Amino acid sequence: MGFIGLPPCRILATLTVAVLAGSGSPALAADVSLAGVFGGKAVLVIDGGAPRTLAPGARSPEGVKLLSVEGDRAWVEIDGRRVPLRIGENVASSRSAEPSSASVIHLNADSQGHFAADGAINGRPMKFLLDTGATVIAMDRDDARRAGVDLTTAKSVAVQTANGIVRAWQVQLASVKIGSVTLSNVEAAVMEADMPHVLLGMSFLNRMDMQRNGQVMTLRRRF
Repeated sequence: MGFIGLPPCRILATLTVAVLAGSGSPALAADVSLAGVFGGKAVLVIDGGAPRTLAPGARSPEGVKLLSVEGDRAWVEIDGRRVPLRIGENVASSRSAEPSSASVIHLNADSQGHFAADGAINGRPMKFLLDTGATVIAMDRDDARRAGVDLTTAKSVAVQTANGIVRAWQVQLASVKIGSVTLSNVEAAVMEADMPHVLLGMSFLNRMDMQRNGQVMTLRRRF
């Protein structure tokens, strides 16, 4: 199983706010994410659609108004409420009409077109690198140790990588969390060689619907 595919990338910002449309008012967005800020403007992903760049005071067709941009944070008005969106944070409205919005992840490509994300394995923080060429999630022994993964009874296998064949151990992860999505019982490989990131491979991605729109990758949980 190879571990070469899409390069790493960094979440520029993800923030989901689920809301209900008010009585007698136009239908409003159910899912709003901040994909980035630049030049005093904000890039919003609304209901999983194409990224929209708004200047302060502008309102999207879905009824989302950008109030201001302050550093890595943007203030938007949704359903008459002021909501702050900060890079890396997740929040859901108590009035959510779309429970599934908690199962959506938005990743923003870096300057090299790579996707990466902060997450956790077995409750321990990890840096992930999205890699569709990796059959399973792959990590080194240090990350496995931090996550409490026991290798004493794990099966040893030989794995083909970009640097040749290396030794690895097949394991099952109790939980893998990216953004607001947590999956249980995910297959993984612990590599003997050191790795700068945990590769987010297809044992996680096969349980998601993936859609790329420009610089934004959207992952929706399937099961």
